[in-house]
Amino acid sequence: MLKYATAGATALFVTAASFAYAQAPSAGAGERLTAADLGTLTDARINIVKTALQLTPDQEKYWPAIEDAVRARAKDRQARITTAAARANELRERSPIEALRDRNPVDFMHRRADALAQRAADLKKLADAWQPLYQTLNPEQKRRMGALTLTVLREVRDAVEQRRLQSEDDDGGE
Repeated sequence: MLKYATAGATALFVTAASFAYAQAPSAGAGERLTAADLGTLTDARINIVKTALQLTPDQEKYWPAIEDAVRARAKDRQARITTAAARANELRERSPIEALRDRNPVDFMHRRADALAQRAADLKKLADAWQPLYQTLNPEQKRRMGALTLTVLREVRDAVEQRRLQSEDDDGGE
């Protein structure tokens, strides 16, 4: 059972770290990370995990599938964020009355379902990519993977909390 928990937590780390960084406030007020910044963060996450695992030559053959799955997930996430931002900008250009009058909850549910289906497919691909490598990890590699996961989960939690507090501050100032 501990193996499955560690594997799940590791998968969460690999997939969730960019969420925390993308949601964390940047140096300037209201600024978001650029696509290049997110690409750099994805590269760094991949390198951190690979370095921490200290893969053997036999294990290295499993790594490209994991890296491809992580990159595809990050790319799809960025595309969803861009689409959502475009939709939000479109709604901001309209008056609140127009936005309420023209809302379509069925279209919203379809868009949400499509986004969730894409996220599910990406996560399945990532889990499938990790499975063969995880089965070859020795106990020390699994321990390092678990320690790395705990560190990242704390950072994700802190970034989400910081974002929530910033959002409350922004709402309170109006």
